This record gives sequence, structure tokens and C-alpha cells, in this order.
Amino acid sequence: MQVKINNSILEIVEGDITKQDTEAIVNAANSGLRGGGGVDGAIHRAGGPQIMGECRKIGGCPTGSAVITSGGNLKARYVIHTVGPVYHGGKRGEAELLANAYRSSLKLASEKGISTIAFPSLSTGAYGYPMDEAAGIALKTVIDYLKGHPEIVLVRFVLFNADAYGAYETALR
Repeated sequence: MQVKINNSILEIVEGDITKQDTEAIVNAANSGLRGGGGVDGAIHRAGGPQIMGECRKIGGCPTGSAVITSGGNLKARYVIHTVGPVYHGGKRGEAELLANAYRSSLKLASEKGISTIAFPSLSTGAYGYPMDEAAGIALKTVIDYLKGHPEIVLVRFVLFNADAYGAYETALR
């Protein structure tokens, strides 16, 4: 499914983030940039040790912020590592931290001249963020950013299964 936001395209697809041909993919990283499970582990496995070496040099990334490395062996030239919040019931500023993770990633892409970017659904795996709520925050944040940033021509949400796709499709409608 795709929609146009001014001259930019926002699309949602079901698939594998590591196989995307966008200039950058976004990694749902942990604050220590140590690799892990889920999306993070898949990106490090597919991208090879170069990405971890660059992450070690960077050192860390606070929740809601983003850093960038090369894409290693991935099709994408860059990996933007961002840290979403762990969900604690929604009473600890999680929504704003989640929005900041998306916004920080997009801002970094703009600063680096990256015009196409693929996101996973941040914080909805091991960090426990409810998918429906996270989808609404993700899409609103990206749409708001695209309205003022025509340099980003494509944002693709790459969702790992039909349930995640359905939540994003519902939120986008």
C-alpha cells in the first residue's frame, strides 16, 4: 500500500528489512549498539562484522536518538541505528520517545543526503510496544516530517508479518 505526501511516497510492505534496496535501512538498536535479537540481530548477521565494528567506535545511542554506519554487506549503503523505548504501559513518555526515534532517523537521513529509507516497526518486538499504538505514532511522525522535507522521496515501512502489516494498513487508512 502506498500514499503520496506532497512529492514523497510512503509505503508499507510485508518483507525482510535486510533485503531492501533503499539507500538506508533503520535498525531497531539497543542503547549500547551491541547487536541483539529480532531486527537488530538480522541486520548485523546480513550486514556482516563491519557494521558492529563501526557501532563499537560510536559506543552508544540514547533512547529516541539515532546514529549512522555503513551498510556493510547489505544492499542499503547505510544503516541508521535508532533506539525506541521499552514499553511500560505508556505512562513514562514512551509515545514521545518513539516519535523521537523516527524523527531522529529521518533528520539524520536528511542531513546525510539520503532520499530513500526503510523502517521496521520500532519497539514492537522485545520492547513490547503495542503494535496498533506504535503504528499510529510511526505513521503520524513520518507523515508530519515528509510534509516539510521533500528531500526524502521514499519512506518504506517493512513489516515482518501479516498482523504487523494489517496494523499499519489500518493506521494509514
